[in-house]
Amino acid sequence: MATLFTKIVSGEIPSYKVAETENFFAFLDINPNSKGHTLCIPKKEIDKIFDLDEATYTALMQFSRRVALALEKSVPCERIGMSVIGLEVPHVHVHLIPLHTMENARFTHKEKLEPIEFETLANKIASNFI
Repeated sequence: MATLFTKIVSGEIPSYKVAETENFFAFLDINPNSKGHTLCIPKKEIDKIFDLDEATYTALMQFSRRVALALEKSVPCERIGMSVIGLEVPHVHVHLIPLHTMENARFTHKEKLEPIEFETLANKIASNFI
């Protein structure tokens, strides 16, 4: 059965895409810890990050770095934090979170954004993705 993220990659579920390559996809988290919270995923459906083969794991980290650099250019913050937890959706995903304080990394407070804010932010990050 396809995961929520597989349905996002296929376009079955809409998303605010910020970057895409042949093997990876990045989109804004719709329940963000802070403005710009982005998820990076492999297009291939794998449940756990350490079940990825070494080449895919390394490539996911390289892709996530590129997205983080675009995010840093797009959203003022102290730094971009990275977290891999994987309990919410059984599909590997890397959280990239613009950090202002440690609270942004704790998944206890969520930001509310309007659709136009998500869209504008996704376009800005995408324009900085190299």
